[in-house]
Amino acid sequence: MRGVILRPLVACVFVMAAVGACRKAATPAAAEVVVLSTAALPSQPGDGAWEQAPEHVAKMLLQDMVEPRLLHVSTAEVRVRAMSDGAELAFRLEWADATVDDQAAAERFCDGCAVQLPAKAEANVPAPQMGEPGRPVEIAYWNAGWQAAVDGRGDSIQDIYPNAVVDHYPFEAKPLEGDSAAQREMAARYSPARSLGNAMAGPHVGAVQDLVAEGPGSLMPAAATTSRGRGLRTDEGWAVVITRRMPAGVSSQTRTQVALAVWEGTREEVGARKMRTGWTPLIVREKP
Repeated sequence: MRGVILRPLVACVFVMAAVGACRKAATPAAAEVVVLSTAALPSQPGDGAWEQAPEHVAKMLLQDMVEPRLLHVSTAEVRVRAMSDGAELAFRLEWADATVDDQAAAERFCDGCAVQLPAKAEANVPAPQMGEPGRPVEIAYWNAGWQAAVDGRGDSIQDIYPNAVVDHYPFEAKPLEGDSAAQREMAARYSPARSLGNAMAGPHVGAVQDLVAEGPGSLMPAAATTSRGRGLRTDEGWAVVITRRMPAGVSSQTRTQVALAVWEGTREEVGARKMRTGWTPLIVREKP
């Protein structure tokens, strides 16, 4: 009887050992963000070249430091890979999100993500909460709504509110037809933010905006946006590539830090309401 009992137990031990061996065979997540040097940077989130770069699993934190705070957990983690061709630095971020939020409107917010780096590579980095006075950080921000616009969705009233009915706009009057200067001037009156050059008003030709900050409440657009990005839906959520210039002074001989942020539109996350990380070491790995 004892032998009969032992055989199943021995079998279970072997099964557990086999399962354990399979788990150990999986590549462990990198403790830091390792930048893999490459000759050409992949621009698409689904490019197989990303599999060559080590993956770092970044645990997200509540933004409970400044108002408006976020006091409920939404995005638990974001998986990040990084590559560089020496001139530019590309990040691939992937996270779970059950809903698609890519249309901003009244009480509707867009999904998004951001990569933050110190403006200057040095051992003593500024605070990860968007830097400090005199010690700025650079942020590249991707927005799902901008991505939808880049992919071809319009930004008219009918695009935003498909069931809306507009009787008449003065700039659509018959005497003004033909894209005349008078018609354009009249139309600008109904889009004051756009006519003043407000970048948030669109139309958006890119899905990423470069920003700078020197502490909470100081966020502003960079002098020019040179970063670019591409986001795609996955079975679980979003996968986004953000490519920016290589930070000055960063090489295999120096280290810097990187911080990440994610916004989930369904949970009314916008502005300071977000999930974020602290600083994570960013290490450049030279080509073998």
